[in-house]
Amino acid sequence: MPDTTPRIGVLGLQGDVPEHFQALEQAGAEPVLVKTAAALESVDGLIVPGGESTTVGMLLERFELMEPLRRRVADGMPLFGTCTGLILMAKEIEGSRQPRIGCMDIAVRRNAYGRQVDSFETELAAPALGEEPVRAVFIRAPQVTRADPGVEILAETEAGPVLVRQGHLLGAAFHPELTPDARIHRLFVRMVKQP
Repeated sequence: MPDTTPRIGVLGLQGDVPEHFQALEQAGAEPVLVKTAAALESVDGLIVPGGESTTVGMLLERFELMEPLRRRVADGMPLFGTCTGLILMAKEIEGSRQPRIGCMDIAVRRNAYGRQVDSFETELAAPALGEEPVRAVFIRAPQVTRADPGVEILAETEAGPVLVRQGHLLGAAFHPELTPDARIHRLFVRMVKQP
């Protein structure tokens, strides 16, 4: 893709859509609300934000977005999932047969860090993003319990990987859109620009 401003969609079925819009603008992309297959076709990459994974999976099917999304990802469209988005990207969701995109070679456990009241923030070392640690906000976060050899671990806690990349796929167990640091969104914009 030439040095034009990439159009990056944010799935608008549930979750922190305005916050992702703001982070994408800060990272140099044009954010686009995606609720239809036509909108999905118009973007260069897509973010699946946080929310409730079972609900979002069912809404993807109800809005007839699941198959078009799987096709676009299989064709190489970059995809970034945060929290719920990471769960839906996983090929295996422990103890669940819920609808999912199922494109990343990882297994996840939902709500692994506890309920809403157990939410927390922490600093993460993420050498691929620079020396400065990343402030990570965990809200009912999933845990990556298995990452296959093709999955690059960009950041982790004692409980395991929390920021992972596999080719054109990026997943975060936390909410990078809830801090002023746009480095993870900038990384995704670079992935979209240089597939």
